[in-house]
Amino acid sequence: MRAALAILPVILSAPALAQSVVVSSAPVSTSVTVYRDMGRGDGAMNPGWLNGYALISEKRRISLPAGESVVRFEGVADGMIAVSAVVSGLPGGVSEKNRDARLLTPASLLDGSLGNRVHIRRTNPATGKVSEGDAIIRSGSGGAVVLQTQEGVEALRCSGLPEALVYDAVPEGLSAKPTFSVHTNSPSATTAEVTLTYLATGFDWSAAYVATVAEDGKTLDLSAWLTVANGNGADYRGTQLLAVAGKPNQTSDFRALGAKPEALSLALQCWPMDGTSTYPAWGVQPSPAPAPPPMAAGMYDGSEEVIVTAMKRSESLQASPVAVTAQQEDLGDLKLYRVPVPVDVVPNGQKQVALIGKANVPFERLYTRTMNPWDSEDEGPLEVTLRMQNKVKEGLGVPLPAGGVVITQRQNDEDMLVGESRLDDKAVAERVELDVGESEQVRFEQKTLSVDESARRVRITLTNALPSQAKVELRVPRFSNYRLNASPKPVPDGADSIVSVVIPANGSKKIDLTFSAR
Repeated sequence: MRAALAILPVILSAPALAQSVVVSSAPVSTSVTVYRDMGRGDGAMNPGWLNGYALISEKRRISLPAGESVVRFEGVADGMIAVSAVVSGLPGGVSEKNRDARLLTPASLLDGSLGNRVHIRRTNPATGKVSEGDAIIRSGSGGAVVLQTQEGVEALRCSGLPEALVYDAVPEGLSAKPTFSVHTNSPSATTAEVTLTYLATGFDWSAAYVATVAEDGKTLDLSAWLTVANGNGADYRGTQLLAVAGKPNQTSDFRALGAKPEALSLALQCWPMDGTSTYPAWGVQPSPAPAPPPMAAGMYDGSEEVIVTAMKRSESLQASPVAVTAQQEDLGDLKLYRVPVPVDVVPNGQKQVALIGKANVPFERLYTRTMNPWDSEDEGPLEVTLRMQNKVKEGLGVPLPAGGVVITQRQNDEDMLVGESRLDDKAVAERVELDVGESEQVRFEQKTLSVDESARRVRITLTNALPSQAKVELRVPRFSNYRLNASPKPVPDGADSIVSVVIPANGSKKIDLTFSAR
């Protein structure tokens, strides 16, 4: 019987010998081009839920035997979209592609060995001696593992002492890393440089801006960082990093196509052997857990790594002091940002590279309000808006990708935070506006003067408590069945009309608006 069992694996493996398996454990070089999550708009990225994607290109050096073989590309992205994969450079071409979706975990190792003989290493509760014996796995990883040993049938790890299973081999089909495989037929034995290109989910990128207002309140310095997030377990060391701005058309459900490999978890449960103090369900409440240490109580839990490329400090951004800055290129109607040096994009982490640096950009400070003419009474502070023109002669003149903006004010050579804002994609020559927040120094009051069949008359009172004048813009929605009359004269702006007025320092002004029926 033992002789027959020894010969059986040889017989079963004979057909497999006709087809060699070639393993490529890691790429020689990579290129990662990241596309943003279009559904996010100008909102912030969520590191735990990245809905962007990336085009990944990997160059690998592979030694191929003559004849048929299976080439396994290990370490591909978790969110790989297998149907998008293209393999070039194989002398015999590709006859079949497979995404190996089962990862090697304690649970999958256990399930793959169901019904097979393994070794169990355990501690004798009486003597403390560690011994090893044979066992057969009789159940899977769902809650409890049942073993059959020469002593009988029992559950794993229910003795309260250390127990471990030792496997002779890894079951077929399990991969320690996400793996993509292809079948090829090489005319001769050779070493080939192969390129694997594919789309993968679990990436995103955004711009992070800092706008520092000068002490005179007339200009600001605008800098931006390209922030790339990698939600995959794949590690891209020394990669060529690129990011695409714009809105390329996407009709496929990438998240469904790029489902991550199956990684079963192992959670063993046994009948409780402790006292009633361990299990609140038995009527005794446990003592409260101690408070976490200061580091654990903070927002950062160590689950992701953030790497920031170093930036030299200088008094003038105009002098381009940044050691590494992403270079802008045209990609059809899209914008491409290329990092000129190899960088590391780590698993489940973020990477930041300098993107923009502009100094002494002139801006206009406005106090704005979108009014509702049907409110009989209303009052409150006006919103502060910093307006710039994205033109070269105005100190900018560069495409501005969407992202968050931190706004600071320089005061006695210190930068003080005054607000945060969001910025949508802005092309060259477009108007750029940053919302800083509300000002209690510049306020408005709205009252309805009269209403009849022909017109509605509203009075707006604006007050300015600042020691300098304040320019106010009232945004009034336009209605097809009403005509707006006011002094100063309203100016059309999209679906609204703008009424502009300058309030003197420590002064006030009244504006009467009349909505006449057409």
